[in-house]
Amino acid sequence: MRTSKIWSLISITAAVIATPMVVNAQNAPGNDVAPPPPQMQRLEEGAAPEVTIRQPDTKEKITEKKSQGRVTEVKVQTGRTTYYAYPNDPAGSAMRGDGQSDSSRPVQFQIGEFGPPKSHPAPEPVETLAPAPGK
Repeated sequence: MRTSKIWSLISITAAVIATPMVVNAQNAPGNDVAPPPPQMQRLEEGAAPEVTIRQPDTKEKITEKKSQGRVTEVKVQTGRTTYYAYPNDPAGSAMRGDGQSDSSRPVQFQIGEFGPPKSHPAPEPVETLAPAPGK
């Protein structure tokens, strides 16, 4: 039993003594110099890209209504069409994935509006021929 303790002590001592030599061999003075970076070459510049910048359509108008930092209604007007988008607030205790807690909700289009009649220009009278004289 004594011999196994001596051999294990000798092997541990040899490992402790050899470790600094192995570490120093990795950091030899010749290994400190890094290779120089590769030579950079100047590339030719190509033609400038042809880009056209369009002005945004002023016909579209988006209005958001917020309550306590959350969007409650979005009104979108494009030309003659107006529609509203509302977030889907799940009902009561609906769990995520239920039919009631679906995250998408269809938009609502504005079809007609009650109010004073809109003034339209009077149509021009249609020219008609005089009736033929009776025989």
